[in-house]
Amino acid sequence: MAHAPTVLDAEGKDLRAASTELKGLLGKDAVIVKNAAHLHGLCGGLKSGGITIEGNSGDYLGVLNSGALIKVTGNSGKYVADNMTSGVVFVNGDADYGAAQYCYGGTVVVKGDAGDFTATMNKGATIVIGGDVGAEAATYMVGGDVIILGNAGENLGNYLIRGNIYIQGAWDSLGHNCTVGELDAEDVHKLGALLDEYGIAADAKAFRKITPLSDKPFYSH
Repeated sequence: MAHAPTVLDAEGKDLRAASTELKGLLGKDAVIVKNAAHLHGLCGGLKSGGITIEGNSGDYLGVLNSGALIKVTGNSGKYVADNMTSGVVFVNGDADYGAAQYCYGGTVVVKGDAGDFTATMNKGATIVIGGDVGAEAATYMVGGDVIILGNAGENLGNYLIRGNIYIQGAWDSLGHNCTVGELDAEDVHKLGALLDEYGIAADAKAFRKITPLSDKPFYSH
């Protein structure tokens, strides 16, 4: 029988105190953290555990995550899941500036909108944005997949090196070294499975695929 979630109330606690208490609770079935919007860097470097942030989170939530499942019922601050290597970070609301930057692996899902410079230097993660994304999304991306259900701002995929961008909406402009193509059967299967897994209602066939025009975007030919 599953136990009731353990609750950590972070009101009045600083990051060090809250993080120490949280790590002591990670052997429980689930941990709910309340009143954590003032804490920047919470859940940093975790290797396991299931944590739900009730309400909004602070900046740098889940930085260096390497295996934990972290959920936010509200909005996340800046740089959520920065430098993540594995695990899942799921934001039910919106994400601020710089979501999922420098990620090596794992999955980041933002059900709402995300700010500028989302997925900068993505190196292998799967990053799903359920709404719109700001300017310079997936800049200098070198691997992984970025899936955008809404619209994108300026310079989408700027200096794209490797990896795929899938977008259902429109964009203000594409960045350097991008080309737009059609989905193949493998793309449709991958997108459909991912959308189903995270409860996102969308037609997997309705996306366009943006890939690198050249594998050497910094050199003229």
